[in-house]
Amino acid sequence: MPKEKILIVDDEQDIVELVRYNLSREGYQTITSLSGEDAISKARSKLPELIILDLMLPGLDGLEVCKMLRADNKTARIPIIMLTAKSEESDIVTGLEVGADDYVVKPFSPRVLVSRVKTILRRRTSAVTEDQTVIKLNDIVIDPMRHEVSVKGRQIDLTFTEFRILQTLAGRPGVVFSRYQIVDAIRGSDYPVTDRSVDVQIVSLRKKLGSAGRHIETVRSVGYKFRD
Repeated sequence: MPKEKILIVDDEQDIVELVRYNLSREGYQTITSLSGEDAISKARSKLPELIILDLMLPGLDGLEVCKMLRADNKTARIPIIMLTAKSEESDIVTGLEVGADDYVVKPFSPRVLVSRVKTILRRRTSAVTEDQTVIKLNDIVIDPMRHEVSVKGRQIDLTFTEFRILQTLAGRPGVVFSRYQIVDAIRGSDYPVTDRSVDVQIVSLRKKLGSAGRHIETVRSVGYKFRD
């Protein structure tokens, strides 16, 4: 059976072809784009299962593309791997803050990128077969089957990563999870993580939940828990 569709966005044709070649070898369907504007159009019309998005695009850059995709209900939950030539933590954090699920720094190993793609898609698929019990805590309702979260009846748009973090914490209220346990639950133990990247996702999640975000508590020097 054909594998998932992946949209590759980069203004450098050589990089697009490198990524396309390696993904095609693994059986994935590929869609390519050389600009941010075209990427948004193709994401909305083709609805890929994952997007590989370069940060430094001319015109509409990768950050703006990511923001626009996250603001559109049709594309809000598509996982995004950000490609960046910048290795500074601040640039990576900015990408995560606007909704990227993962990042790979250029120059990169095609094998590493393909591994990241497989990990995200595997986790996305496995989420469907895991416990699908609706979680109702305080004013928050988490519906894994529909991949929906609501607070006081108002639906909240979360990225795939934010949803999985909330589901992990709320699924075991009162239990303290370290940052590495959280990453392992949503991406696998082979994912290289920094404390800062987990914290950024938590900050974004709390902000989207509004007043209900107070139920996610920081446990100093350990990690996070959902208030029981």
